Amino acid sequence: MRTAVVIGTGLIGTSAALTLASRGVAVHLVDHDPERARTAAALGAGTDEPPEGRVDLAIVAVPPAHVATALADAMHAGIARGYLDVASVKGGPRRELEALGLDLTPYIGTHPMAGKERSGPLAATADLFEGRPWVLTPTRDTDTEVLNLALELVALCRAVPVVMDADAHDRAVALVSHTPQLISSMVAARLEEADDTAVRLCGQGIRDVTRIAASDPRMWVEILSANPGPVADVLAGVAADLDETVQALRALQSSDESKRQGGAEGIEDVLRRGNAGRVRVPGKHGAAPTSYEVVAVLISDQPGELARIFADAGRAGVNIEDVRIEHATAQQAGLVQLMVEPAAATVLSASLRERGWSIRQ
Repeated sequence: MRTAVVIGTGLIGTSAALTLASRGVAVHLVDHDPERARTAAALGAGTDEPPEGRVDLAIVAVPPAHVATALADAMHAGIARGYLDVASVKGGPRRELEALGLDLTPYIGTHPMAGKERSGPLAATADLFEGRPWVLTPTRDTDTEVLNLALELVALCRAVPVVMDADAHDRAVALVSHTPQLISSMVAARLEEADDTAVRLCGQGIRDVTRIAASDPRMWVEILSANPGPVADVLAGVAADLDETVQALRALQSSDESKRQGGAEGIEDVLRRGNAGRVRVPGKHGAAPTSYEVVAVLISDQPGELARIFADAGRAGVNIEDVRIEHATAQQAGLVQLMVEPAAATVLSASLRERGWSIRQ
């Protein structure tokens, strides 16, 4: 691939353009808002000047509701040898294109499973897709050359290709992406009118659950409007679990011992099913989940402290698999939770203590 057009310079489009440009591909940027295209170009994502001739690949990175129109316009203009979109739903846009009577042999639907709470070109990074799944939804009509272009794009972005049926993809993202967004927002909404004293008690658990609730509502209305059925199906199952959990909690308030026992069993059941589901979430680099030991270190909120603790862990010969930071309320301090292989936890704790760090059990 030598040339590409990116239509839509938001987070995903600009990130893909930044990656391609860094790999030597000549990228042309198009957006309904010329200022966004100029911003992406200023970041090094390519040029906002139109190409002189047909490019190798057109990447449509617009909201799902506008994918079919943008693709149809590009295909009618014949701007590329191959066309793909990166929308988070796949079945609907393809059916819209079919209804328009377009020849879909030069098109393939794709979806990189990567993103941020922030949107727009200024949130884009060239490494956004590294190690992330990138779904491809070819059909029997998809031209081999177009599939190869899509695979080349995935490889250049250092993502991991995953081939799926379009409707199966939509059901999958309803479960692992769209429903979690709604549930996160629902939990965060409970905080809107909460007492200030309660809010001050927020710890890492509520931060983890509500992190994605900071996402742009308008963007999510567009996404959910393109995949409402599968999301509603998943939420219906969650709602059934919620009803049973509410009943179990009410039973725990009963003076009847047998009802309290039944309530406890109901709560334990949902928690155990949650345990069983959680262990199926892929671990580091998509590998099987691994149980890590946590070494908790008290750290002051000062410049360079994180760098120093990572350097000291490196001197101990220990690889940090993951890290979390829990900030103390009303104090310039917090706990850094270093996740390491169980066999390395004792070594790391001893080494950090020797270097003056305070380890919390």
